[in-house]
Amino acid sequence: MMLGKSPMGLRAVAALAATSLLLAAGCSSGGAAPSASTSATDAASAPANLAITFLPKNLGNPYFDTSSKGGKAAVAELGGTFAEVGPAKAAPDAQVQYIDTLTQQGVGAIVVSANDKAAICDSLNAAREAGIKVVTFDSDTNPECRDLYVNQATSEGIAKVQIDIIADQIGDAGEIAILSASANATNQNSWIEMMKTELAASHPNIKLVDTVYGDDDDQKSFDKTEGLLQSHPNLKGIISPTTVGIAAAARYLSTSKAKGKVALTGLGTPNQMREYVKDGTVAEFALWNPEDLGFLAAYAAGALIKGEITGKEGDKFTAGKLGEYTVAADSSILLGEPYKFNKDNIDNFDF
Repeated sequence: MMLGKSPMGLRAVAALAATSLLLAAGCSSGGAAPSASTSATDAASAPANLAITFLPKNLGNPYFDTSSKGGKAAVAELGGTFAEVGPAKAAPDAQVQYIDTLTQQGVGAIVVSANDKAAICDSLNAAREAGIKVVTFDSDTNPECRDLYVNQATSEGIAKVQIDIIADQIGDAGEIAILSASANATNQNSWIEMMKTELAASHPNIKLVDTVYGDDDDQKSFDKTEGLLQSHPNLKGIISPTTVGIAAAARYLSTSKAKGKVALTGLGTPNQMREYVKDGTVAEFALWNPEDLGFLAAYAAGALIKGEITGKEGDKFTAGKLGEYTVAADSSILLGEPYKFNKDNIDNFDF
């Protein structure tokens, strides 16, 4: 039977034609709005990009291994994806290539401890322009190069605790030296300047005779310790505000004639320093918990990605087991005060 030759068939053809016209009209005029609305809805409901990558100063550093452990745990709690990349050595511009690659990959956030406050800024700002959140921790960049800085403790507090420890150990008088990380390390340089201020203000009988740099390399820090003792035969104490440096210095002192004669303190981890505390090479040192630092930095990155905070002063977010934190001036967050480790408490910690 021919459809067009019956009344029912004619009505069917008319209905089909009307439907085609409506569909055509929807595509040519009103169709764009529903499509855009649907896309906006999909975008708004799309899951946050919680691919969070840690970029420490260098890989193979026990301190950053511990902070990354905390970061990984936090990212897992957030339901995200954790990764860690970084250079073998802590050179000023060694992190640039990793930042550029992460930008190309389109990660959600980069959590970086800067080897230099300015050298990585261009790359970080390019990442931010691409929509990636940037959190610095442990060692900051220039403030305009990141969204948030997670500070392990105040610079004043870190500087003072190390001076207080060395002053107590050498009777508040005599020559001391500093064994730092790299000459460009933002955090160490800040602490050293504040140590000098603290010495001048409260310890006039202690003389800082030298500052040397081991570049967070174990062997170089070991050699620099030997060099300090040879160059300054009256040296009474060494401060090493870097975990690699203090462990290398302790290793040298533990088998040298200077053991028990030259005091050593600084910033170290309990697992690195335990044997040197127990054998009497080191009486006391300080640090915060780097695992908590990494944990907090990851949660801060997650809060930025999800839009819970923007990094402005007064913003608040909750960092899991660590509780609530408030963003302070210069878009910074403070983990807490440094902790002193000695033979009485060192076995209570495992990091």
